[in-house]
Formats: sequence, C-alpha cells, structure tokens
Amino acid sequence: MANSAQAKKRARQNDKQRAHNAALRTQLRTAVKKVQKAVAAGDQAGAMKQMQESQSVIDRIADKKIVHKNTASRVKSRLVRAVKGLGEKKAA
Repeated sequence: MANSAQAKKRARQNDKQRAHNAALRTQLRTAVKKVQKAVAAGDQAGAMKQMQESQSVIDRIADKKIVHKNTASRVKSRLVRAVKGLGEKKAA
C-alpha cells in the first residue's frame, strides 16, 4: 500500500495508464481479427481494404510502444501474406 502522497498519486496514474494501454491492445487485436475474418470469408477486396485500415492501427499502437515495433511488423507481414494468398488461390 502506498504511504506517501507521491506514491498514492503514482498508483492512481499507473492504474489509469494500464487501463488505457489495455484498451489500445484490445484495439490492435480487434484490427487483426477483422482482417483474419475477411481472409476466412475469401473476400480479397474486402481483406485488402481492411488490411489498409488495420495497418494504420497497428503502426499507431507500435509507435506508442504498447507493442514492440518488431511484433507489429511480424503481425502485419503475416496478415499481408494471408491476403495475398487469397489472390494466388483464385489464380490457381
């Protein structure tokens, strides 16, 4: 338990920041799931549109250091490969 006024204030600030970061992580997961859902539906045009929207969300959250930049890059890479894979399936 925090004893000093400073420690109490830091505890309040930490709780507020943790809630904010959790909301941003949820936003990231939702953006990824939207792309995955479009890919699962087999809609390449919709998946590409969703990918572009999700990319900005992922980058924004990585810039705020909620997730590491390499993690964000890996997630984007996997999503792009999945979307491009839809085009290859149709061509084949």
